[in-house]
Amino acid sequence: MWSVVCVAGYVKTGSLCLAQNQDRFISLKRLASRLKVMGINCNIIKPKDVAKLHPLVNIHDLVGALHLPEDAVVSPPEVNHALAVAAARHGVQILERTSVQQVLVEKGHVTAVETDRGSIQCEYFVNCAGQWAYELGQASEVKVSVPLHGCEHFYLLTKPLQEPLPPNAPVVIDMDGRIYVRPWQGGLLSGGFEKNPKPIFTEGRNQLEIQNMQEDWDHFEPMLSALLRRMPNLESAEIHQLVNCPESFTPDMRCLMGETPGVSSYYVLAGMNSSGLAFAGGAGKYLAEWMTYGYPAANVWPLDIKRFGNLQSSRTFLRHRVMEVMPLLYELKVPRWDFQTGRQLRTSPLYDRLDTQGARWMEKHGFERPKYFVPPGKDLLSLDQSKTFYKPDWFDIVGAEVKCCKEAVCVIDMSSFTKFELTSTGDQALELLQHLCANDLDVPVGHIVHTGMLNERGGYENDCSVVRISKNSFFIISPTDQQVHCWSWIKKHMPNDPHLHLEDVSWKYTALNLIGPRAMDVLAELSYVSMTPEHFPSMFCKEMSVGYANGIRVMSMTHTGEPGFMLYIPIEYALHVYNEVMSVGQKYGIRNAGYYALRSLRIEKFFAFWGQDLDAFTTPLECGREFRVKFDKDTDFIGREALLQQRQDGVTRRFVMLVLEDHDTELDLWPWWGEPVYRNGQLAGTTTSSAYSYTLERHVCLGFVSPPPGPEGLPTPITPDFINRGDYEVDIAGQRYPAKAKLYPFSSLFAQQKRRKDGMELSNLQGK
Repeated sequence: MWSVVCVAGYVKTGSLCLAQNQDRFISLKRLASRLKVMGINCNIIKPKDVAKLHPLVNIHDLVGALHLPEDAVVSPPEVNHALAVAAARHGVQILERTSVQQVLVEKGHVTAVETDRGSIQCEYFVNCAGQWAYELGQASEVKVSVPLHGCEHFYLLTKPLQEPLPPNAPVVIDMDGRIYVRPWQGGLLSGGFEKNPKPIFTEGRNQLEIQNMQEDWDHFEPMLSALLRRMPNLESAEIHQLVNCPESFTPDMRCLMGETPGVSSYYVLAGMNSSGLAFAGGAGKYLAEWMTYGYPAANVWPLDIKRFGNLQSSRTFLRHRVMEVMPLLYELKVPRWDFQTGRQLRTSPLYDRLDTQGARWMEKHGFERPKYFVPPGKDLLSLDQSKTFYKPDWFDIVGAEVKCCKEAVCVIDMSSFTKFELTSTGDQALELLQHLCANDLDVPVGHIVHTGMLNERGGYENDCSVVRISKNSFFIISPTDQQVHCWSWIKKHMPNDPHLHLEDVSWKYTALNLIGPRAMDVLAELSYVSMTPEHFPSMFCKEMSVGYANGIRVMSMTHTGEPGFMLYIPIEYALHVYNEVMSVGQKYGIRNAGYYALRSLRIEKFFAFWGQDLDAFTTPLECGREFRVKFDKDTDFIGREALLQQRQDGVTRRFVMLVLEDHDTELDLWPWWGEPVYRNGQLAGTTTSSAYSYTLERHVCLGFVSPPPGPEGLPTPITPDFINRGDYEVDIAGQRYPAKAKLYPFSSLFAQQKRRKDGMELSNLQGK
């Protein structure tokens, strides 16, 4: 029963994640569904099964657990030594006790590393300095932002127990108790992530080398109490040592990896959030691929260092954020939770105005964005504290905002969008965009083009809207979290031409989205210009006066599929234009709306968003956007050859819309994202985003599905028949719900069915 495999201290122990309440148990069930998609063996088990697997665990307050039988532990020193020996055999030189003083950069490229033993020439540099990574980034000739911060991390070592556990007894993770426990040399090792962590080295006085810090038994006491509640038999165990060592944490609990945006060939792999050994193999593999081939073998955008900018490098911000992050590692995180620290860093000029009208805020790339607006008289406290996997308390509020978008007019502040201006003296700007973009940008002045910027594999590096402002000037609108990545991508491909200029103008414009059929009436009254489709066609931009303000870029698009306009307003006019819009809009039923309403509208219209549905491995052919790819334009764009090859070979996965059936919105768990999708009982894909459609009166999930591999294990081209003739199910925390899958929006179909149903009910009522 207790078989052990020993390689670099490797012992297959399995692990047990315990649940003390139903919400934690639901989160473990959701996790189990996702792990099975990845081929990881796991089981949801009862408390009595926990007792059989680990005799020391007290199960009286447990509702269940997640068991991963293939999990294992290794010895970090042995793994480190084995890797170092193997590297040395392949010619790697390891210089111990050598201090790096700075990284030398020439013309934006790494050239050498200066150490206390002299200079080392290099083509690549990897900053994997752990708790010193921030300081090392600042030591470069060109400063590199590595947003992480140190905290004290405590764990306890006991002497061998009177009745020693077998070395392959399961690791126990009790997140509700904030502790983990594993066998260690006949005794136990137990640590945790406390509610009140102790950040260190904020002032920059870091350690010279790794060393343990001072014991603090008062600080460790809550975790010790949790350990004794979970394993009461340890009361008689003898303590060997309380270890206090530094660990580094990042602003979003995910590690940092990839090439830095400011310096070519300067890579980072750091900020492991106390999971360095668990992540090391995969992170090292992906970074090696990144350096060798220019990209990793999988989508690692959630870990890419370019998700952060310089704004997250403030030591005060990092200190406050890691004090929240460390407890959050074991906190129960329900869908749509938000960080509470480091807030109000970037705000729209309308922030205070919207806040007094009941806005509830979320944060994206440091920018405050409204989620929804609490009407007067609602219980604000209960809404702010609402956390659930089921129907949320804001359901009716968002429903009213969606209804207003459909029937009247709403205003959404979307100032957080990334905004660039690309200008040139000649055709250089157009030539660059034609090379970067799959769509044709050689359009008349005033036209708006939705396009992807693709990589050599045909995947989306950026999904944007480009407006031709003048013959040689373009306005580029990208997702909020693309600010650093998109800038880096464009600059990487820009020729060194003094007549070509790229400027980040995100801070210069406030963006208001006027959504709804009465949006044209509001703008017409404020501008004395007809805003009907005949005079202002779709996907068009005009510079107009709105109220007293000149130079407002008005665009006939809303990012939702609903009628309306985007207004890009110079920030000094923002408050005036907003007040005028709200004043004139009163007669048309205007109200504020937030991003939750926007999400519902765009998902029911089958609109894919970058970072949620699209990534660097998604091609336009896979998500129904071939119409935005102009293969026959004069310029050869990046990714063209890959797309032509994919079109010839056939697409092996497709972006689909799934509408849940037999799903009770009031009582059943909601889908959020990442749920497995089954076709005819076989795993076919996962969801990428989900929302309740107030129009269809049911949940809509977007995601990708693929047919099973062919006889030789090769991917099989997907066909419309495969999608249309399958019986689909979406797995929500282990419960499968039937779903209808389509390649086009359901909106019109269900709207017609609902009208027929309402008509039949009315005729039946009249008959009675």
